[in-house]
Amino acid sequence: MRYLLLNLACLMVISGCASNPPSNPELRPNQGTNEVARTNLNLAVEYMRTGDLETALERINRAYAADPRYYYTHNIYGLLYQRLGDPALAEQHFKRAIALNSNDSDSKNNYGSFLCAEGRFTEAEETFLSAAKNPLYQTPEMAYANAGTCAVANKRPDLGEQYLRQALSINPQLPVALLQMSQISYDQDNFLSARGYLQRFETVSRHNPVSLLLGVKIEKVLGDTDAEASYEMLLRNNYSDSPQVQELNDISRR
Repeated sequence: MRYLLLNLACLMVISGCASNPPSNPELRPNQGTNEVARTNLNLAVEYMRTGDLETALERINRAYAADPRYYYTHNIYGLLYQRLGDPALAEQHFKRAIALNSNDSDSKNNYGSFLCAEGRFTEAEETFLSAAKNPLYQTPEMAYANAGTCAVANKRPDLGEQYLRQALSINPQLPVALLQMSQISYDQDNFLSARGYLQRFETVSRHNPVSLLLGVKIEKVLGDTDAEASYEMLLRNNYSDSPQVQELNDISRR
C-alpha cells in the first residue's frame, strides 16, 4: 500500500499508531474509570494486532457490557468493524465515540482515516484537522500526517506536503511522514531529497516492503548499484510474497 494512514489498523505495518485506551482521566470528563472495560479493550487491541478479530470482538463486547458509555470502546468498535468490512457500523461507532467525548482526538483521527478510505476526502481533512488542533491531544503530528497522506491519495500532493511538513515540524522522527515525503520527492523527481528522507526514515523505523521498493527505485535513478542491490536483497529475502516484489520483478523485466 503506497499511502499509509496512522490508526490502529496499521499497527502491523508501521510504528507510531494509536493503541491502548488513554490513561489520563482529564480526557474523559464526567466519566469514571472502569478497569473491566479498560482491561478488555487492551486485550481486544492485542487480538486485533494478531488478526484474531473474532476474539477481539468478544473482548470489546465485554468492555461495552461493563461500561456502555466509555467512548474508547466505540472507537475500538469502529476500527474493528472497519477491518471486518462493515462501514455502516464502523461509522456509527466512530460518531458515537466522538459524541461521548468531543475532546478525544484519537477517535477523530481514526474516524478521519475511515473517511479517507471511503473516499470522503473533504470530511476526512476536516476531521483530521479538528483532531490536530485540540490542545489536549498529545500527538497532533499523527493527525497532520494522516491529513497529508489523505491529500496525496486525493491527488493533491502540494497540500499533502504542507500537512506532512507540519507533522515533521512537531516530530521530526515520525516514520510515516518521512516515508511519505520520500515518496513525494521521488514523484517530483527530487531524487536526492527522496534519498535523504528515506535515510532519515531508516534511522527511526524498520524497513517495510514499501520503503524497500522505494529505496530500489531511488538508487536506480541515482546510479548507486550497491545500495540498489542491498534494498532489493532485503525486499526479496524478507517479503518474498509481497506485491512490492511482484512490482520489482516487473521493473526488472523492462
